[in-house]
Amino acid sequence: MMDKIETPDLSHISSSDYENVYEPAEDSFLMLDALESEIPYIKAIKPTICLEIGSGSGIVLTGLAKCLGSGCAYFSVDINSHAAQVTRKTASRNCVSLEVVNCDLVGPFLSRIQNEIDVLVFNPPYVPTDESEIDPKSPIALSWAGGLRGRKVMDRLFPLIPQIMSPNGTFYLLIVKENDEDDIFKVMKSYKWHGSVIMERKAGREYLKVLKFKHVQM
Repeated sequence: MMDKIETPDLSHISSSDYENVYEPAEDSFLMLDALESEIPYIKAIKPTICLEIGSGSGIVLTGLAKCLGSGCAYFSVDINSHAAQVTRKTASRNCVSLEVVNCDLVGPFLSRIQNEIDVLVFNPPYVPTDESEIDPKSPIALSWAGGLRGRKVMDRLFPLIPQIMSPNGTFYLLIVKENDEDDIFKVMKSYKWHGSVIMERKAGREYLKVLKFKHVQM
């Protein structure tokens, strides 16, 4: 199997779906490209469980699953019920088996995934906004509105990383410049996780980066 991620078929998604589900954009494709560059490494760690938080259309996890094959279990979560439905359809359309859960981060099954996740992918709502723009009644707003520094959701996830990741687990995170990369590295270092930039790209007014985190073995 080649170390290449093919862009999944999304022809089943309608324009009305995109009224409630984040449409793949430059950030989505940067994450796909970054993961493709990591395929030899990911295969080398022999993952058994991959998880994507905030799957949206399902394009990223479906692409990764098609590349890695059936030797791994794939799970996705999304707080947006519309996104969870579309992710299921994307997986089915592309003949990929995913377990899709409609929930906030990993709360409902945190106790069941203690130190189990080998690959974690997160393209969070990273746009800095006023708190008022984070509207729980607007599924599409939840996909991009990130509150102060665009960090409201990702800051809730960081403390969970040491709990859910396996000893050789790897965490991939997409951010923009305004999220304060240096501070994210500092926060993760406090949990004994080392971060690096594996890919970056300017997209319009946004400067996007994909960060990779690994546990510092003592």
